[in-house]
Order: sequence, then structure tokens, then C-alpha cells
Amino acid sequence: MPTPLDPAVLERARRLLARRDPVLAPVIRRVGACELVHRGDPYRFLVRAIVYQQLAGAAARSIERRLHASFGGRLPSAARLRRASAARLRGVGLSRQKTASVRAIARAFDDGDLGARRLRALDDEAVIEAVTQIRGVGEWTAHMLLMHALGRPDVLPVGDYGIRKGAQALYRLAELPRRAELEAIAERWRPYRSVASWYLWRSLDAVTPG
Repeated sequence: MPTPLDPAVLERARRLLARRDPVLAPVIRRVGACELVHRGDPYRFLVRAIVYQQLAGAAARSIERRLHASFGGRLPSAARLRRASAARLRGVGLSRQKTASVRAIARAFDDGDLGARRLRALDDEAVIEAVTQIRGVGEWTAHMLLMHALGRPDVLPVGDYGIRKGAQALYRLAELPRRAELEAIAERWRPYRSVASWYLWRSLDAVTPG
């Protein structure tokens, strides 16, 4: 079973990255300790990810509140969400596509195709393969699940705009790096690409033009 991030791993990663990458090292010094949050519940994370897709934060939070309110103030179990009618879910503000996606997530967890214990036992590539079978769950969502819900230390979200923008600024690239270029830069970050990615996100605030 892969070892998830914990404070000791985060500190070890911070020191290794600062030694290996002289470009990232100043960001690490300015930002300080990595605060990559490990939230832990894959089912909740995936449902929330679908709710928030392509919406401004305030609008997504409003839909999330209404969804919870419709089920007694909390996210319903996978079995209960699976049984909810499309009309009920559309009524809280979910689009037709998102309604289908959250019900597909609920069905996968209720049937046992997915589950926290199973996902934690799979390696990163197997997790991506498993969750992207669900309608509406793409590679970016799978990467975020690995980092934030499962606490995996070596994830590189190659399609994330913030990661690409941070890399472009830090490494003085003419344009946003494509997958192959970003992967080449990130080779020096293994086995802690998740932590390096977090510092890239923070670099957008920490780096000054020069």
C-alpha cells in the first residue's frame, strides 16, 4: 500500500527539493513548510469535485449547501445518493451532466467497484484508471484525488493551469509548458512531485518579477 503524505514526509520532501532544484529552492525558503492537505474521503472528494466543476466558488458552494440540505444537512451515503431521483438532484442546481456524474460515483461506491480501502491499496496509475471510468471524472480530477484525498507524494498534475503557469514563470519559459516539457522539468522532483506541485501553486504568489 502506498505511503501517504504526513508531516515527516512533507519535511523530508521540502529538504530534498530545495537541494535538488535551485530554481524552486528560493520559493521553498519564502513559503516555508508545505501545507498540502490530506482530506481522506475519496467518495466525498469526487462528489464535491463534480459539483465544483466549471463553476465559480460561490455558485458551487451554494449548490453544495442545497445538496446537503436536501439530505438532512450532510452529503448522503453512496446508497442513498444513488437512489435519489434526477429531478431531486436537478432541483438543487446540478446540471443534467453533473446529475449523471454524481449518481455514477454513488453507484460505483455503493456497488464496491470503488471504495476508500480499495483506492488506498492501488498504485497511482491504477487509481487513475479506476476513477476515470466514471462519467465526468477526468485525469485532472484523478490527480487531485490522489494528492488531496489519498495523500500521494509523487503526483504531477500535468493538465493543471496553475502548475503550468508557475513552471512557466519560474523556469522562464516562452509559453506554458506542454506535458512532455513539464514532465522533464519534474524528473528532479521525484519521488515528491506532489510537494513540488504545491510549491508551484504557491509560487504564483511568492515569486516577484525579475
